[in-house]
Amino acid sequence: MTNCLVTGGAGFIGSHLAERLLANGHAVTVLDDLSGGSESRVPAGAELVVGSVTDTALVDALFHERRFDRVFHFAAFAAEAISHSVKSLNYGTNVMGSITLINAALQTGVSFFCFASSVAVYGHGQTPMRESSFPVPVDSYGIAKHVIERELEVTMRMQGLPFTAFRMHNVYGEWQNMRDPYRNAVAIFFNQIMRGEPITVYGDGGQVRAFTYIGDVVDVVSRVPETEGAWGRALNVGSASTNTVLELALAVRSAAGVPEHPITHLPSRDEVTVAYTATEEARSIFGDWADTPLAEGLARTAKWAASVGPAELRSSFALEIDGDQVPEWARLVEKRLEDAGTLHRANR
Repeated sequence: MTNCLVTGGAGFIGSHLAERLLANGHAVTVLDDLSGGSESRVPAGAELVVGSVTDTALVDALFHERRFDRVFHFAAFAAEAISHSVKSLNYGTNVMGSITLINAALQTGVSFFCFASSVAVYGHGQTPMRESSFPVPVDSYGIAKHVIERELEVTMRMQGLPFTAFRMHNVYGEWQNMRDPYRNAVAIFFNQIMRGEPITVYGDGGQVRAFTYIGDVVDVVSRVPETEGAWGRALNVGSASTNTVLELALAVRSAAGVPEHPITHLPSRDEVTVAYTATEEARSIFGDWADTPLAEGLARTAKWAASVGPAELRSSFALEIDGDQVPEWARLVEKRLEDAGTLHRANR
């Protein structure tokens, strides 16, 4: 048994990972500020510490007290599309929060550091995106993830902390945050159906993604500390199958049992049109993993979504800019939050 820290363990992927680590016999502490997660999602047997990875005093005290063997860093500000409008939050959490954890890991002798990165590091790269490609992120979120990948490379080379970064993409499934209006298309679509609203698709819905069921990712991540062939690398993990966003919308409404539910097309937004990865490198190291078919994964998600019911729209952050610099689609989201009475206003 090892002593593991899972940051973001009250959130979507982190809570599934914490559950898997516990099932594998490890001790698990969860550090989460509950801005996007929920205490109810922390699995039984894990200890929850409520706080932020940006709180240096808290992080240092926690590491010195618990003496973690392994760190799985999944806490993040993860609304990629809007990250350029919340630069302080994005870089404060995703860069400086990560640096706080890396420093604490070095100071207390952590033996392995797992980092949740993203395919956002590739930007408008050639598809399928490969680890051999030179990353050119095109938004603030991707830049922050790339910075920490590079920092972990330097830290391993100069200070001996083994790491693996996983570049994940479009993970969906049970326990996803349906309150968030800015990200997670699958959760947004299910929530819109249950709220009696049209499914909203940006542009013509031709954006290509590889939607990845949560169960297909967690097993790989949980095994990485024992898989030395993955150390010191950033690896793609996700589904090998692709769909357009419009195809996803059609599949979601079928899974929800409402195949005629209306779909509304909103103005296009500035985003990578085609984003999916080649996963041969990771599969050669970990062994081939199952790619849950989209219909099957959505059926499981639909059953869970129906059990919890519709969610009130809520954002844990406020945009840091105003006026014409806010894209039209984000203003529409703000309007929905305002109508719901849950809009946060920043000092802009």
